[in-house]
Amino acid sequence: MKVIVDLTIVPIGVGVSLSSYVAACEAVLSRPGLKTSLHANGTNIEGEWDDVFAAIKACHEKVHGMGAPRIHTNIKLGTRTDREQSLEDKVNSVVAKQQN
Repeated sequence: MKVIVDLTIVPIGVGVSLSSYVAACEAVLSRPGLKTSLHANGTNIEGEWDDVFAAIKACHEKVHGMGAPRIHTNIKLGTRTDREQSLEDKVNSVVAKQQN
């Protein structure tokens, strides 16, 4: 099943700057089969359910491996069975309605 996820991973106990952890997680998410879009408060991920959640697990493993003792993660997700929809489709639908 295809899924679109909005992911925010917040390492706890590592100081104020989190960009190195975000960059490491982005590298993990760049695996084949996933489409990602980094935004100011997280990353949108599009792909097959098992692939996306395996990547999220790998992000946790990577961030813990960098020394983060705790991680708080927010995940919002959506699935559809009536048709395929991409990240771009969702954004383009809103933009088109704004232009009317």
